Amino acid sequence: MMIRWLETVARRVAAPVVASLVLLIAGSPAFAADLRVAVAANFGAPAQQLAEAFEAETGTRVAISTGSSGALFAQITQGAPFAILLSADEARPKALVDQGFAVKGSQFTYALGRLVLWSPDAELIDSSPAILETDRFSHLAIANPQTAPYGAAAMEVLGALGLEEELAVRIVTGESIAQAFGFVQSGNAELGFIASSQLATAGGGSIWIVPEELHAPIRQDAVLLEAGNDDAKAFLDFLRSSKGREIVAQFGYGLVETTQPAPSIYG
Repeated sequence: MMIRWLETVARRVAAPVVASLVLLIAGSPAFAADLRVAVAANFGAPAQQLAEAFEAETGTRVAISTGSSGALFAQITQGAPFAILLSADEARPKALVDQGFAVKGSQFTYALGRLVLWSPDAELIDSSPAILETDRFSHLAIANPQTAPYGAAAMEVLGALGLEEELAVRIVTGESIAQAFGFVQSGNAELGFIASSQLATAGGGSIWIVPEELHAPIRQDAVLLEAGNDDAKAFLDFLRSSKGREIVAQFGYGLVETTQPAPSIYG
């Protein structure tokens, strides 16, 4: 609850003030956690399952805070006390390393995101993008392409289909992929581009699985933010373990071939 409240505040006040609030709340008894992880909105559900499995195995309590990758990046650079970032892209973890906010050599791809066009209406989408060329909908939801990699991918798809300008007036933009999903789920938009992992809670409907060649790969990278945090290192090792990868795959993400790193990779 405290994390969700903080994310609401983050949308209303300046970043330096947000960072101060984060630090204040993190020190309170109500914010009881051994490890704080910033997680891209699309990965919220699997991250929570990973956190629960990790706690059962190690006893370490993990607090998950979700948001768009861009918003989380901004919070981290303003001093938010996260030990790990699970981003929805490669660029922001790299930028954190380059700017000295993350540990060099700790970045790796933990999941390959998959984009789908979804509607709760079981008859609206016919497993193709044909609906996008019709007048059978008024609003198309996407995540903010400036801060959310899934939103950027959605705009790439519309560009590849030659529909970016035509549909511009019908696009409604969520701050994150979670909010874009909420727009469609609530009926504020008839359809939207969401992460395939969100289909688990979509409750049916119709979809078009976007061919991967229509957008750049959505490589979701993790990075360590606190070099001396042993709990954070252990969590990243767990994420890369066979058990962690199994949880990630269960939510529909692709995986890259990898080997579990030696602790020295984290500095």
